[in-house]
Amino acid sequence: MNIGIIGAGGWGTALSILMARKGFRVDLWSRDPEVVAEILEERTNQAFLPGVAIPRGVHPTLEMQEVIRNNSLLLLPVPSQHLREVARAARPYITPRHVIVHCSKGIETETLLRMSQVLEEELPSCQGGRILVLSGPSHAEEVARGIPTAIVVAGRDKALCEAVQDMLMAPEFRVYISPDVIGVELGGALKNIIALAAGISDGLGFGDNTKAALMTRGIAEIARLGTKMGADPLTFSGLAGIGDLIVTCTSVHSRNRRAGIEIGRGKPISEVMASTKMVIEGIPTTLAGKRLADKYGVEMPITQKLYSVLFGGLNPKDAVTELMARGKKEEIPFPPGW
Repeated sequence: MNIGIIGAGGWGTALSILMARKGFRVDLWSRDPEVVAEILEERTNQAFLPGVAIPRGVHPTLEMQEVIRNNSLLLLPVPSQHLREVARAARPYITPRHVIVHCSKGIETETLLRMSQVLEEELPSCQGGRILVLSGPSHAEEVARGIPTAIVVAGRDKALCEAVQDMLMAPEFRVYISPDVIGVELGGALKNIIALAAGISDGLGFGDNTKAALMTRGIAEIARLGTKMGADPLTFSGLAGIGDLIVTCTSVHSRNRRAGIEIGRGKPISEVMASTKMVIEGIPTTLAGKRLADKYGVEMPITQKLYSVLFGGLNPKDAVTELMARGKKEEIPFPPGW
């Protein structure tokens, strides 16, 4: 399999650098002529991955058709709310020989579908387990610089997962495989909600105790919803669960955490979203997460309060007060008779 990457944002560019360093020819599609021209002429992508040189093995193009026809393995690092649009544009060129690995961490807000479900709807010729997901704690800025990273590929076909694992593995990039597509997708998406909350906590001036509480209770509510939706609970203690949650809630690279900090300091959400070309996935995912919690009857108090902050005008400090004042709970239920 050759490698094509559909999407030249930070993560797509980082993956192209990783694969080119392994010796692959990588076709990288962007819809932005300026990004393509900059990579061709300067070997950089300053808007999305500043300060990193892009190897000659990366071949940027505006022609999606060319990338798809030349490569049987396609990586799709596309923002979640745009994945359907991109998949629809790709559909005329996708054949049963293609293996699709999406790298999107979100839930479609209108349909509440996971990203693999969106792709299954839009790419009918690519079925039978040939749609996989790549997720885990993996900031593009660090992957592009060769900083050791571990990640997970999930899919229904073990042989295809192993083939993708072999292609992506590198000395600085360790890849695990998993059969739990549902859990890996939900872990990667829902942790952005908790990262926004953790950033708001930082913006309000709270400390490590508060963030630790948000992260641990956050993964608990993610696991509750994920299990109700059919995921393996063990996934949420792995790379796509607690691993991705840790890095997104604590890192200086985390867009969701940075956005939360600004919200906690009082900046209007519209200004926060307009301040960056990057997509802040946690904002639409909070909307989708709240709707999923309602649909499945799952208690997700952090998600509910963040939804009220983002879409209902609740003051962030009041949201914290209301969370802390909730009724008494057991962290782990006592067995009957105790």
